[in-house]
Amino acid sequence: MDLKGILPMVLPLLAIWYFLLIRPQQKQMKDQGTLLAGLKKGDEVVTQAGVLGKIYAVADKIVTLEIANGVRIRVLKTSIQSRVTATEEVVALVKAEEKKEG
Repeated sequence: MDLKGILPMVLPLLAIWYFLLIRPQQKQMKDQGTLLAGLKKGDEVVTQAGVLGKIYAVADKIVTLEIANGVRIRVLKTSIQSRVTATEEVVALVKAEEKKEG
């Protein structure tokens, strides 16, 4: 088989590879970068470890989270997974209460 026979088979596979794997990952990385760049004091976030907290201070690579009144921890900015909305927090609290009861 020569190059003329292989090329029509390889090009669609490369296009599929790009649209199913590479492009979504690039979009996810861009969204995460936008999230990290937009962090500010007062935002409620969740870390990759599942720690919920309110941002107390933001430095270059470190974020200080207040996880309870007067309890602050420092985490790497890159470990912030997402912002928490009020409904997500309520669902998390309800699940925690259910675990305690059951």
